[in-house]
Amino acid sequence: MADHVQSLAQLENLCKQLYETTDTTTRLQAEKALVEFTNSPDCLSKCQLLLERGSSSYSQLLAATCLTKLVSRTNNPLPLEQRIDIRKWKIFCSVLKKISFLLCGLVLFVVFFLIGNYVLNYLATRPKLATFVTQALIQLYARITKLGWFDCQKDDYVFRNAITDVTRFLQDSVEYCIIGVTILSQLTNEINQADTTHPLTKHRKIASSFRDSSLFDIFTLSCNLLKQASGKNLNLNDESQHGLLMQLLKLTHNCLNFDFIGTSTDESSDDLCTVQIPTSWRSAFLDSSTLQLFFDLYHSIPPSFSPLVLSCLVQIASVRRSLFNNAERAKFLSHLVDGVKRILENPQSLSDPNNYHEFCRLLARLKSNYQLGELVKVENYPEVIRLIANFTVTSLQHWEFAPNSVHYLLSLWQRLAASVPYVKATEPHMLETYTPEVTKAYITSRLESVHIILRDGLEDPLEDTGLVQQQLDQLSTIGRCEYEKTCALLVQLFDQSAQSYQELLQSASASPMDIAVQEGRLTWLVYIIGAVIGGRVSFASTDEQDAMDGELVCRVLQLMNLTDSRLAQAGNEKLELAMLSFFEQFRKIYIGDQVQKSSKLYRRLSEVLGLNDETMVLSVFIGKIITNLKYWGRCEPITSKTLQLLNDLSIGYSSVRKLVKLSAVQFMLNNHTSEHFSFLGINNQSNLTDMRCRTTFYTALGRLLMVDLGEDEDQYEQFMLPLTAAFEAVAQMFSTNSFNEQEAKRTLVGLVRDLRGIAFAFNAKTSFMMLFEWIYPSYMPILQRAIELWYHDPACTTPVLKLMAELVHNRSQRLQFDVSSPNGILLFRETSKMITMYGNRILTLGEVPKDQVYALKLKGISICFSMLKAALSGSYVNFGVFRLYGDDALDNALQTFIKLLLSIPHSDLLDYPKLSQSYYSLLEVLTQDHMNFIASLEPRVIMYILSSISEGLTALDTMVCTGCCSCLDHIVTYLFKQLSRSTKKRTTPLNQESDRFLHIMQQHPEMIQQMLSTVLNIIIFEDCRNQWSMSRPLLGLILLNEKYFSDLRNSIVNSQPPEKQQAMHLCFENLMEGIERNLLTKNRDRFTQNLSAFRREVNDSMKNSTYGVNSNDMMS
Repeated sequence: MADHVQSLAQLENLCKQLYETTDTTTRLQAEKALVEFTNSPDCLSKCQLLLERGSSSYSQLLAATCLTKLVSRTNNPLPLEQRIDIRKWKIFCSVLKKISFLLCGLVLFVVFFLIGNYVLNYLATRPKLATFVTQALIQLYARITKLGWFDCQKDDYVFRNAITDVTRFLQDSVEYCIIGVTILSQLTNEINQADTTHPLTKHRKIASSFRDSSLFDIFTLSCNLLKQASGKNLNLNDESQHGLLMQLLKLTHNCLNFDFIGTSTDESSDDLCTVQIPTSWRSAFLDSSTLQLFFDLYHSIPPSFSPLVLSCLVQIASVRRSLFNNAERAKFLSHLVDGVKRILENPQSLSDPNNYHEFCRLLARLKSNYQLGELVKVENYPEVIRLIANFTVTSLQHWEFAPNSVHYLLSLWQRLAASVPYVKATEPHMLETYTPEVTKAYITSRLESVHIILRDGLEDPLEDTGLVQQQLDQLSTIGRCEYEKTCALLVQLFDQSAQSYQELLQSASASPMDIAVQEGRLTWLVYIIGAVIGGRVSFASTDEQDAMDGELVCRVLQLMNLTDSRLAQAGNEKLELAMLSFFEQFRKIYIGDQVQKSSKLYRRLSEVLGLNDETMVLSVFIGKIITNLKYWGRCEPITSKTLQLLNDLSIGYSSVRKLVKLSAVQFMLNNHTSEHFSFLGINNQSNLTDMRCRTTFYTALGRLLMVDLGEDEDQYEQFMLPLTAAFEAVAQMFSTNSFNEQEAKRTLVGLVRDLRGIAFAFNAKTSFMMLFEWIYPSYMPILQRAIELWYHDPACTTPVLKLMAELVHNRSQRLQFDVSSPNGILLFRETSKMITMYGNRILTLGEVPKDQVYALKLKGISICFSMLKAALSGSYVNFGVFRLYGDDALDNALQTFIKLLLSIPHSDLLDYPKLSQSYYSLLEVLTQDHMNFIASLEPRVIMYILSSISEGLTALDTMVCTGCCSCLDHIVTYLFKQLSRSTKKRTTPLNQESDRFLHIMQQHPEMIQQMLSTVLNIIIFEDCRNQWSMSRPLLGLILLNEKYFSDLRNSIVNSQPPEKQQAMHLCFENLMEGIERNLLTKNRDRFTQNLSAFRREVNDSMKNSTYGVNSNDMMS
């Protein structure tokens, strides 16, 4: 007992240090000690002591969180002795003593059941616990209930009695009632949330069962309690009544926010605007009192509660359309619109930002779930649309208030405007009156904000380009409705600002503030003009509207001429970014193969600016691109967007041919040096990653060069002169014992980024061969030397490795060497040399911090895997010649791959998506074409690879899962063939590798059996999205493990209810019907067909099963 008291005091002291101390070292030591305590064998008994005798709230919190972690374990569940250790808990000591010898199969169920009861009793006898302790204990109860949901005792699902369990709380005082409601709220939230430690399939089965058996009862209970609360005169100054109302609203919201059919994978997304209410809930929503309850609550309670009420209304407004017939839906919508009208007529509470935000979301749902034709038929529609328009205009004018809520208002008007061409109702929609008001309010409010932002030093929304672009995308549709009014407004405002700006520039006494204000206004106008031009794609455009676009385009191009003429003295970065946004929209609509060149826009450009055709317009684009690269070379945002525009222009078939004929483009092709384009320089760069945009630049130049290059080697060599000079400079540096390392790094990194762009663009054999012969053998040693010197610096190695990966990639069959050419083999030798050199050196780095391991090590390894995969699957090397002639290049590359692989923990293979994809795609090639190498590996390596395949089968990434299926298929096919040969009388025995591989598999049959179980489980119980891929290895797995498959089949059949067992047995019989004992293509195809029927029959058989199968009445 003394030991317990002493250890209890130590734990309480550690808790105090963890939560109260300000000393970082002390807190970290306490945290480490408490983590060790969580993993200790006597953790359970100590948790009970902390709850029973602990003197501080922190120790009770520790006990609750430790228990939650222990019951949640999957990879290391509670050992039997730890489970039995709960017998020390006096509340059920005698029970466990009597039955502990029978608990081998039921102990976890008993533990969960007793802990759950213990928690409820603990909460019932201690209502004055600290809030965070109560919350932690409720979390523990909810977790236990979820994990034990399908546990059954004498046909009674004891963990499903949540409402009954908390009834005693709900019938007691307000304090107890709060605990009961919080339990139901946390339980609903817990069951709704998938966690990464348990299979998604299990989560969905529990959630579906909870939805069907309990959720509607909880929702009804919550609504009834809210009705009772709203019928009384609540004293919200009383903290307990205040808390009860808050918890009831949270519970109701959790019920309505439940993921009814398993589609809401991302909680942060607001795109899923439909709440898939089950058909069994119809009565609650057909009863108008449910909807009226929340509108009444909104008007009767303080604004601090209103956001939750509005959140509930948002969900109610989003119920699926198919829940109602047409008449019911019209009636429901009428009540909803009446409620919205009432809020708009009494907007006092909307001054609270949270209320305002939720109300904006509610307005957006009006159109996302209902058609314009339905809205216009609502009795009060004319008044409501007027109120909504006034509310929107007022909101836009107060741009500084809740700016993140504007998205929902613009979303509403965007959907309304987009519906105008399709509405068939005879009632007037009146959008032609109100949409221009919304457009005008948005535009004028943005312009008026500029002066205030500059004067008061506020945050400029133009700096958040993502938010600006999102709003402009919405405005592009809104502005195109009644486009004549939009265009007239823009012309008027643009002319005013442009004239004022020009006058200020010509005035010697103009203040910088006035100039900045006009530049800010023009920036907004240029962005908006680009957006409304881009909105042309959403509507059927007329010649008159094209002429209006021409008016706007002329003004922007005239402004560009003015600003470009001043760049030598000064420039405005935001205005330049707006220009680039405008050019991008203009390019999408009016430049390219699909554009009508007779457009009236070109006629207007010809009249005003003398731009007669697309070629002349393209010359303006190129002129702007060159100007930006000349004057803004040190501004990364402008440079990258400018180069992206050039890259986009170089893709179009007709536009690229017109571009090449321009003198400005020829100038770029002949003068791509830092003298003319400062961003190509290597001086004054803040770091090496600033050079990334060079790849984009040279990709575009490469495409432009290829148009007329043909087989003209002189033209190619002329183009490559600057790069040749750079390579020679690096070679010169490397030839000396001492050189400026930073200068060498910058030169080399810039050079390889340039070359990667060119290599990517050269996707034809003729041009790519010119590049290959230029770089090999002259300059390849320089790349190898760079890897050797700077392997520890990813800023250098990543660009070099990516260049090599691009060079060995046989894109568009460009790597087709002549029959007498050894270049394919020579290229692979260089690939092998680089992989081997980098791999051997990167493994000498030692321990790398977890937060840096990807950047310093795994990223380079991932690129090496991609490089090796591209080389092995390129079909330009006969790999048999390497062993035939004693060349170790292939063996070196493959052995380095194994070394690198073994240095990576299994968890990292799946934690980093790019590493996952490169590894599994490489493994697929190796198992397909180099299975003899896999078979020759040591047992531990083979088991590592098989384990990685097993884990990949359940990966969320479908590409990874499909690749694993392919790998497994190749391995299983190899095994089956070798086994078949070993049983036949042949003059030639199995080779040593095959014989050893068979022996390893026979020694460790559990690995293949586990994968058979995994694949079958996915096909039967999960949402299998790649069924064909899963079917290919399954037949081989079954033929290799026929006895295990038989046992597995019997286990699955016996796990079904008695009335379902015969049907399940028949499904398995049909699966193997007509299947022969071979892996010929015809037999595989028949099995794949059988498997499709098998899965369909199994799902039909299990639909109404009470054994946790998802019974879904959603869309009935």
